[in-house]
Amino acid sequence: MADPLFVSSPMRPSWKQLLLASLLLSPTQDASAQSANPRFGRWLLKSDAPAPASNIMTYEPLGAGGMKVTIQAVNARGDTTRWSYATEFDGRDMPVTGNASQTHAAVRPISSLVNEIVNKNNGRVTQRLTNVLSPDFQTIAVIYMREDADGKTTGVTFATYTRMPL
Repeated sequence: MADPLFVSSPMRPSWKQLLLASLLLSPTQDASAQSANPRFGRWLLKSDAPAPASNIMTYEPLGAGGMKVTIQAVNARGDTTRWSYATEFDGRDMPVTGNASQTHAAVRPISSLVNEIVNKNNGRVTQRLTNVLSPDFQTIAVIYMREDADGKTTGVTFATYTRMPL
């Protein structure tokens, strides 16, 4: 006798029909689109500072699974600074360019929405950041914890970035 789970009837489709239907109804995105980091894009710091002051973080894909991070800040006088680094999300120290107070950055994921970033200047940890992406992928909250030479936290600040339109 045939197994009733594998026999089609007017009321019950066969497993082949279910498989075909699931393939036809599945999304047609390619694997790279499905695995894209939701952080990719441009992010504007929420600030009460008057123009021209601004701070924009740009996250771009790099290699197979990494990311290039670029920060562009404009102060109240209109002076612009720009610095960047790359990460593979493996906790390794990577060189920072364009920032005199930071020579290296290391990024490691804590969860799918949280990254820890450790900033160093000539081998000494100067700052630890907790970078939290909102579940709707539209906001990034950052906790900045500054450290002295003994590893003691000397200050904590908070920042919120919102996704900028493409």
